[in-house]
Amino acid sequence: MRSNSEATHVCPWWLSYVFDNPLRRCLHDPARILGPYVEEGMKVADLGCGAGYFSIGLAHLVGPTGRVLAVDLQPFVLKRLVRRARSAGVAERLEVRRGAVERLGPGGDFGFVLAFWMVHEVPDRRRMFAVVRAMLRPGGRVLVAEPRRHVSAESLEESARHAIDEGFCVVQRPRIALSRAVLLVKPA
Repeated sequence: MRSNSEATHVCPWWLSYVFDNPLRRCLHDPARILGPYVEEGMKVADLGCGAGYFSIGLAHLVGPTGRVLAVDLQPFVLKRLVRRARSAGVAERLEVRRGAVERLGPGGDFGFVLAFWMVHEVPDRRRMFAVVRAMLRPGGRVLVAEPRRHVSAESLEESARHAIDEGFCVVQRPRIALSRAVLLVKPA
């Protein structure tokens, strides 16, 4: 098992073309997966957003008065996200930021954070959950989904324990195709 201090693999930029294709909507429809947690006007974040498959879906869900913070390490995928958001007519709802999740500052007013297929790539998951907790308003939720093929059930449980150690409560274990998932809440 990998310790949190070890360097992790970052998904290569070219895989964004594999992950962001029309067939994916059959498995990972953003409205179906995220709709129960996101409301119009909400401020949300997509951590490890890649080329923005879920960022654009979130932007549609939050509507014209909502905001989406999309964060990734790789500049190429962020440029692609901006182009795709313009084409989808939601670019004004997005704040695109390059950097590591662990280095984000506190926001305190996010209602929802998505960490889809990325937590296993974070070197210090405990620190990541501390940062996410600082971003969320009381009652805010975090959906962590990890790829079933690469992340064991034990590894997801370890991530959930780190989140609990940082003050989160596990409220649900949603079923998401090809994934292991946990929904966390920051207590009020």
